[in-house]
Amino acid sequence: MKHRNFVLIGMAIVAVAITILISRQQPKAPLVPDFQSFAAGAERKQAFFDYFTPVVNTINNQIRADRTALLAWHARKNALSSRETKRVQALANQYELADFDVSQEANWMALIQRVDIIPPSLVLAQAANESAWGTSRFAREGNNYFGQWCFSKGCGLVPKQRTEGKTHEVAAFEGPQASVESYINNLNTHAAYQGLREIRARLREQNKTLSGAVLANGLGRYSERGQAYVEELQAMIRHNQLDRLDPPASSSTN
Repeated sequence: MKHRNFVLIGMAIVAVAITILISRQQPKAPLVPDFQSFAAGAERKQAFFDYFTPVVNTINNQIRADRTALLAWHARKNALSSRETKRVQALANQYELADFDVSQEANWMALIQRVDIIPPSLVLAQAANESAWGTSRFAREGNNYFGQWCFSKGCGLVPKQRTEGKTHEVAAFEGPQASVESYINNLNTHAAYQGLREIRARLREQNKTLSGAVLANGLGRYSERGQAYVEELQAMIRHNQLDRLDPPASSSTN
């Protein structure tokens, strides 16, 4: 009888351990479609949007949650607990604001301007543009859908037509979501896209929809093509009616 009880207790412990292990596991990301297997045109576009729209929404939802918390902390910045202060500092580090000081209002404003979503229409248009609808070598071999570069040997894929003397590579990512996360972080932190962040902040002040077509005006430095690149992205957004994916101002976090 005593042996049986030990067995039952042992089984219960194992069952609890398995339950905890399962509960801690993150859901697996869906397999990346072979976009080349879809007919070019409407079929491939639909497959591309069907795959990436949930990915973009998941990342934006996390950013939205961080922004909501940040705004609440800012509202009571003079009464933050040490734990809350550490969380604010962690966000400042994540968004690459050096020497962040919770006592400085300018620091708060800079962080609030950075911790914000990128409209789905813009993310999808740039991903499609930069990756040829997911069929480029860098998308297929490196999960890079935005043409992001890296600068340490072996960090990615060497462009076949890289100019002699150049050392950059096209970054490789573990999966498409990591590529989207890196791209959004790039727009939210790099000095080249300060204009985009200012446009977004003005739209928020005016309680207007964060429009991808409007924010695209801040991407003149993303490509050597400059304004022509911006206009191409805006045309892609209009042609594919991607603006319908951008959340209305009433659902955004100010």
